[in-house]
Amino acid sequence: MAERLDGCRVAILVTDGFEEVELTRPRESLDQAGAETAIVSPKDDRVRSWRFTNWGDDFRVDVRLADARPEDFDALLLPGGVINPDKLRMDENAMAFATSFFEDDKPVAAICHGPWTVIETGYADGRRIASWPSLETDLLNAGAEWVDQPSVTDGNLTTSRNPNDIPQFNEARIGLFARQKTAEPA
Repeated sequence: MAERLDGCRVAILVTDGFEEVELTRPRESLDQAGAETAIVSPKDDRVRSWRFTNWGDDFRVDVRLADARPEDFDALLLPGGVINPDKLRMDENAMAFATSFFEDDKPVAAICHGPWTVIETGYADGRRIASWPSLETDLLNAGAEWVDQPSVTDGNLTTSRNPNDIPQFNEARIGLFARQKTAEPA
């Protein structure tokens, strides 16, 4: 990955039950590219991950959702896991936070079950979106075209199917975020 994200501020929106590897590996690639990442959560201090079949590690919340301002961030990352996006899409503040990135045409990246959050924002309609296969019907009902590809970028949204696709997801997401940073006025 040749692109640099120096100065790019990325919010990682999660609550308990996010798939651990879908946060840690994308975050590592963002950090290596020079981005500043922050876990934003409705939880106050720590969030608990899910590790494929059982609970995983706890992670420190960098910014409480109640204190988070979308204008303080350049991009949004939505890890999956079944529990996490299901909880987020029922949280009015989380949905307002995520929706603001689409309204402001900022880049958003979602993996696995993360597109559930995209559906709830109302910004799935008319887009090509990759996700975990069980979301296909939900995406079709939301007006999206579900695609079975490791990663797909449609406008300001990059999506991916599952943890096995993280290398392609990282490359596409960093490319999207870098293009957005280059397009911003100085």
